Amino acid sequence: MSTLADPNGRTDCHTRLVRLTATTERKWGRMTAHQMVCHLNDAFAVAAGKKQASSIANPLSRTLVKWIALRTPMQWPHSIKTMPEVEQGVGGTPPNDWERDCAQLSANIAEFADHATYAAHPMFGELSRRDWHTWGYRHVDHHFRQFGV
Repeated sequence: MSTLADPNGRTDCHTRLVRLTATTERKWGRMTAHQMVCHLNDAFAVAAGKKQASSIANPLSRTLVKWIALRTPMQWPHSIKTMPEVEQGVGGTPPNDWERDCAQLSANIAEFADHATYAAHPMFGELSRRDWHTWGYRHVDHHFRQFGV
């Protein structure tokens, strides 16, 4: 399974990001492509401890749901509710400049595996470095599939 610790996983994400445009149509959900890029940037900021997000972790999400999401090849379900702090139109960072927001996402993808520490995940609780690297790739992949890239 790909992770952001693997150079090939990062290359895959960068290649797919280049294929995305501000007008790329979604296959599911409510976000525009630009909102999705901002959502991913917010999620990386939460992981790095630069942005706070409310916890919805519970015993089931910290164990079984985490294991399924990070250890199985099952694609993540569509339209899972996210925390308000990273939800577009609620508390997420609003889209501003397409090129700048995409450049920020590219930098977040490139630098994610180099973080010394990570915050607790709002749904899964404490994660190992390996789990954070897997989550990073899977979260980007989930949203890139949302837009067919």
